[in-house]
Amino acid sequence: MEKLVNFQIDNNIAWIMMDDGQKNVISPAMIAQLNQALDKAEKAGAVVVLTGRQDVFSAGFDLKVFKSSASETLKMLMGGFTLSRRLLAFPTPVIIACNGHAIAMGSFLLLSGDYRIGVEGDFKIVANEVQIGLTMPFSAMEICRQRLNPSHYDRAVLLSECFHPQTAIGAGFLDQVVAKEDLNATVLLCAKQYATLHAKAHKASKLRTRRKMLRTLGWAIHKDRFDFIKQGILRAIKKK
Repeated sequence: MEKLVNFQIDNNIAWIMMDDGQKNVISPAMIAQLNQALDKAEKAGAVVVLTGRQDVFSAGFDLKVFKSSASETLKMLMGGFTLSRRLLAFPTPVIIACNGHAIAMGSFLLLSGDYRIGVEGDFKIVANEVQIGLTMPFSAMEICRQRLNPSHYDRAVLLSECFHPQTAIGAGFLDQVVAKEDLNATVLLCAKQYATLHAKAHKASKLRTRRKMLRTLGWAIHKDRFDFIKQGILRAIKKK
């Protein structure tokens, strides 16, 4: 299998980098490898840093999979939103180092971290589903709802507004923006600080704080499964 995720643990910090050589799209293979990396981080009790390569955090779901098979498409969609839920419930702190563009599912993964650091530059952070003709999935709406500021929720979800790093802070996509050359140092400083937290207290507090939201997101994922299957059947009927 092609290696899509780079992983290393150093001083109780798990560095996870998506790297498919292009736009770090969220494919079934990428999801599987990210979960494998998270398994290792969880076993080690390490703080997680999730990032991408070069100027792209992630450009969203792999469009080629949509054109392949219905089963792979369903696997990818369900896997992506389940991955977001896993990050939101992860037992150790999760830092997202948003090194560039975060589009569609990439923006939802961004919203699934405990602390999100972006970089200065002409980068896009956008949930563009409505813009490209897709009804926003239930799961995506709940992921956005739990972190975006209410004044920006409709703008992001219903109007596909494109945010840039500085405006993304006000919207709720990011917590901090730094110069690109300072990203790694800033992330490392945060990760070292979070590594000193009491592990059991962090886990228990996270689950207590997000219990209702995680339950709602679980139901949203369940509803999306049936909705995606229904849409797939309707498309198949139209092709006949």
